[in-house]
Amino acid sequence: MPVLSAAVGSEIGPYEEELTTRKILAYSAGLGETSNIYFDDSRPDGIFAHPMMVMPLEWPVSRDLRDMPAFGVTIEEQRRVVHAEQDTEILRPIQPGIRVISKGRLVAAKRIKPGTMTVSRLTLESDDGRLLSTSYSTAIYRGVALQGEDTIEQLPPDWPQKETTTSWKEAIIPIPRELPHIYTECANLWNPIHTEREVALAAGLPDIILHGTCTLALAMKEVIANKPKHGPHDVGPVKLKRFAGRFSGMVIPGSSIRVRHATMSEGSEFEVVNVDGKLAISRGRAIFGN
Repeated sequence: MPVLSAAVGSEIGPYEEELTTRKILAYSAGLGETSNIYFDDSRPDGIFAHPMMVMPLEWPVSRDLRDMPAFGVTIEEQRRVVHAEQDTEILRPIQPGIRVISKGRLVAAKRIKPGTMTVSRLTLESDDGRLLSTSYSTAIYRGVALQGEDTIEQLPPDWPQKETTTSWKEAIIPIPRELPHIYTECANLWNPIHTEREVALAAGLPDIILHGTCTLALAMKEVIANKPKHGPHDVGPVKLKRFAGRFSGMVIPGSSIRVRHATMSEGSEFEVVNVDGKLAISRGRAIFGN
């Protein structure tokens, strides 16, 4: 079956999840992040969730939005979907003890050369009604047609014009063979192409591949670590206001990635290169607040 353009405007949720200290610590550990602010729950101010934790918290609504009958695709066609791009605005840091409420809305469906592109708006709220984050998640259904007219209800807001960047830094990050398994369990984000080689090979992949969200999180971990300090006491939660990246290629566990990043006046520009010299993350952007 094709993707049905009439599904644009469909909503799913709310889903609720209690965010415990255990879950926050597990996600940080899955990224190899042991900074006190994410890992020492004895701090007077407690710990904060790593900013990139918004992505796995969005996963249930993102996954189930395409399961709705109104969406149209079959289970076999769902296996052809690739997460193509992520654009997230963060309004408030997350700490243990709140119930996170996630909601999703399909906001665009459009024909493209590989098949059909969809955009979903995903929101996280705290249980007292405060908005925590808003993401626009772009997916591509390879070889799947669109029934109906191209329909665009909403797209991510424009980014500020990029500055000319000349000074880039690089970091090599090893990707252990077991990392997809660790990330799957610590982020509670499971797809067998990331952990089961038989499934990955049957899907036409050369091997299991690292989650795109994990690759993006590792890149942002490096960007955050190198962001300009706003003062000697800049030890509170990272004031990451917005980040984005395009998932451009695969990362095979047991290899490494090269994160290239450059600091700009309000944030950073970055990309990730895999061991074959191809871009795994392109068009990476981040904006920080004061």
